[in-house]
Amino acid sequence: MTDVKIESAWGKYPDYRIDLVPYEGTARVYAGDLLVAESRSAVRLLETKHVERLYFPEADVHWEHFEPTEHLTICPFKGQASYWSLVAGDQPEENVVWTYRQPFDEVAGIEGYVCFYQERLHHVLEEHWPGLDDERDGVRNRFPLWGDASDLLGLMNVTENGPHRFEGPTYHDLTRNVVEGGQLLGEAIVAASKTIPDQRVTSAFMTFPKSARFDLVQDLDVEVLRQGRTFSTVEVRVSQEGVLCSPALLLMDSGAGDTISGTAPMPDVPGPYEAVPYDGFGVSGRDVRIVDAGYDRDPDRVGPPDIYAWIRFRDNPAEAYLRQALVAQAATHWTIGAALRPHPGISELAAHVTLSTGIMSIAIAFHDDAPVTEWFLYSNPAIWSGRGLAQGEGRIYTQDGRLLASYSVQAMIRDFTKPPEAMGMDWSNAM
Repeated sequence: MTDVKIESAWGKYPDYRIDLVPYEGTARVYAGDLLVAESRSAVRLLETKHVERLYFPEADVHWEHFEPTEHLTICPFKGQASYWSLVAGDQPEENVVWTYRQPFDEVAGIEGYVCFYQERLHHVLEEHWPGLDDERDGVRNRFPLWGDASDLLGLMNVTENGPHRFEGPTYHDLTRNVVEGGQLLGEAIVAASKTIPDQRVTSAFMTFPKSARFDLVQDLDVEVLRQGRTFSTVEVRVSQEGVLCSPALLLMDSGAGDTISGTAPMPDVPGPYEAVPYDGFGVSGRDVRIVDAGYDRDPDRVGPPDIYAWIRFRDNPAEAYLRQALVAQAATHWTIGAALRPHPGISELAAHVTLSTGIMSIAIAFHDDAPVTEWFLYSNPAIWSGRGLAQGEGRIYTQDGRLLASYSVQAMIRDFTKPPEAMGMDWSNAM
């Protein structure tokens, strides 16, 4: 293919969107363990109905590892792209990086930038949060991101659209069109709290008999079964297009002082800086570190049926019910991974591929409150597995040993009756 005059499609599709968003942290690209690009000036390219891409200034690429090729492609919204192949490392990659030498005016911001296939080379984003100066405080996520913690909070902060009726918005997720159970639990907590604002949720039980989709609005109907001066009971039903997805029953309390006080001791495990950063959820603004790298996708690595995870957030919501929603959302992450750990040849890598997995129910009780910008420890042993199910019991502690919440999760782990692609599914990890 030679250089030709390319007709832009922007005139035919005026509603098409390509947004260029500067990334504020450090972006890196690896071929195995070989660093091939590193930049503090990378740009995220967000394009209609396309996966997100990350563009790097040409000056921030280690070009000694690449050679130009004759390969050219044409994009009707960007222009003509030329390519390089990776020639260093153990696994050379042909035509793995490209640039638009003369991009169309609508995307002029990518001139002088190059892009790598994240499907073939590993991309890592490192955030630099304000006020965190310790070199161990770098927050790392793989690219592309699912979204930011503010996106997650915005999804759970449901809006009222009628008496005792709330709405959860849609979300653009090209990787897995399934709303995680923890998000639905967070939405139910918010809806109940907005319905009875002078009481707080002290416990909630929710089941997930039908999966919810990101591309459909979630309708939340709240029924106050009993409202009292001290305690109230609330039912929240989450539906999409008139079909029930998840019902929840919540207990609310006006509060009281300590007649007695006590707590189960915090487990003696390594702290957050001795744990291993985990980048698999793709949520910026949230720092996740796993003790002993126990949340593992390696099917050949086995361990005890438990996971200990440290989590903190960049921002702390002012409303206590939003903090509860964030705490509860992550409680659904660990039981399946913990149950899989002792079994050789099976890991999180099999979830939604050869194993049909999902959270079926959760019961959570809230005991204390703390800023979510502090480190929280999720202690989650899987106490039983069998008959296509697994049971987890979790406790959530502050770093100084206060018990914030406790929970019980029942999850499904069973073989697919037919391959996921035969059922129209193309799923990756949940966030």
